Amino acid sequence: MRTPLCDRLGIEYPIFAFSHCRDVVAAVTNAGGIGVLGAVAHSPAALETDLAWIDAQVGGKSYGVDLLLPVNFAPTDGAQPKTDSLFPPEQVAFVEELLERHNVPPLPDGVDARRASMSVSPEANSTLLDIALDHPIRLLASALGPPSQDLIDRAHERDILVAALVGAASHARRQQEAGVDLIVAQGTEAGGHTGTVSTMVLVPEVVRAATPLPVLAAGGIVTGAQVAAAMALGAQGVWCGSVWLTTAEAETDPVVKQKMLAASSSDTVRSRSLTGKPARMLRTAWTEEWEADQAPPPLPMPLQTLLVASAQQRIARDARTPGSGAEQLATYFVGQGVGLMDQVRPARQVVEEMVSGYLEVAEQFARQVGS
Repeated sequence: MRTPLCDRLGIEYPIFAFSHCRDVVAAVTNAGGIGVLGAVAHSPAALETDLAWIDAQVGGKSYGVDLLLPVNFAPTDGAQPKTDSLFPPEQVAFVEELLERHNVPPLPDGVDARRASMSVSPEANSTLLDIALDHPIRLLASALGPPSQDLIDRAHERDILVAALVGAASHARRQQEAGVDLIVAQGTEAGGHTGTVSTMVLVPEVVRAATPLPVLAAGGIVTGAQVAAAMALGAQGVWCGSVWLTTAEAETDPVVKQKMLAASSSDTVRSRSLTGKPARMLRTAWTEEWEADQAPPPLPMPLQTLLVASAQQRIARDARTPGSGAEQLATYFVGQGVGLMDQVRPARQVVEEMVSGYLEVAEQFARQVGS
């Protein structure tokens, strides 16, 4: 299970593991793949702490960092709002009424309602980039638009590969023109921000459009057989995110993790209700409320995240109360591959089972060719 990317990055298996959890990043890296830390919700101090911890855990093995770099986002004047002045009254009222309808209690006295920190502005990402480049990372990934020339140049000066996530062949061509080294073709089955084209169709389209750049397949990939299918479509590896959410190392909220373990592939939906851009997540009372006819349209990124941050904090705090409205509302980003995620496993075991599953299919193909 070796492709040119393995030699280029010094990894054993072309399994790229996107995760916001440093434990998952380290575990997959130590298992022979390459962990990629999602840094969008990190403060500069938190990113420095997590990267230093990963450095100590992986002993010089290759790992990466993912920054969210949207081409279009609503300005917030570089500061977290202390009031609701950025938000239309209709959206503010809807969120409050939603929480009341589901009997979600307010935060206890002494607990601050925090606005989410989402590093999507050029200024915020510049700070995170500075921190990332001070560590021995081998990969920088970006989503929602081409990375800046400055990012690419600074990465290449340090022999760091730049990867970009795309949801269409036209996006891949723009990324290639921008100078990235690696394209991640992410089908609509994927969790989080994703487009509308399926992985089976998208990967060969992007491989054709992006040649000679290497392509990773992403979207719904959970098993070794799916890894083999990705290779058959022309990919040099796979980019997986959702599968790590139910691993033993994952920091996924226990209530949400149990929902994922019980979910089928039909229990996800693309919704703008958490970030303002279409993102696949668990279908719950939260997403259904935002799909209702009386619901206002979600705000653009990052205003929607800021709008719902304190509500999500209240929901998470009360979701562990069985039968509560908060439990019904609780959701998180996950792809359609969730239907194959039915048990908690160590991240290393997930990697090993992907490899063994891939080898079984490869051997089956070899027998078919030889017969």
